[in-house]
Amino acid sequence: MSSVDETADRRLIHDLVLRYCTAVDRGDYPGVRAVYASDGVDNHTGFSGPADEFVQWLRVRIAGFDGTMHLVGNHLVDLYGDHAFAETYGMAVHWGSPFDDETLNFTSGFRYLDHLRRDPEGWRIVERTAVRDWTRSDAGRMRSPEGDGPQGRRGPADPLEACRDRVRYIAGLTTTAQGETKAARAENEESTS
Repeated sequence: MSSVDETADRRLIHDLVLRYCTAVDRGDYPGVRAVYASDGVDNHTGFSGPADEFVQWLRVRIAGFDGTMHLVGNHLVDLYGDHAFAETYGMAVHWGSPFDDETLNFTSGFRYLDHLRRDPEGWRIVERTAVRDWTRSDAGRMRSPEGDGPQGRRGPADPLEACRDRVRYIAGLTTTAQGETKAARAENEESTS
């Protein structure tokens, strides 16, 4: 394998980890499932089992929080052909109401230990072991925003998609800032003419 291929594979694996974190934080459960292989397994604090069951467990677990933010740091990948091992350091901030409840307001330091495989869809997690190295209470530390402005939310109300759609529109990839593709618009116009 060339160093260019290895660099591309490392980037793709890193992007996969980032997509997982973003999907969890935005409540995008199909996006969470998409990073796992069809036979994927997850071992988390409070859960060990198949990826499909993990996504259902996560949906219930995360519903108790007002928000989460997963931040990724060190990321090392060992490539073994169509298999890889990755260790990723991170911190996950969790917050919820009431803000003085330690079970809803905490930050944890974690490491993802991932066995990945190159499947027809691309790199996917075959097995993840999410090691929790430490947890710190953030109870009583949250405060309201300083003023008006965009607020992060789970689901489609988050500013993420609207901002992405605007860039796609400016780049000429959609005909509207809401994400309708030029191909879809052309197809609609042909069918009405």
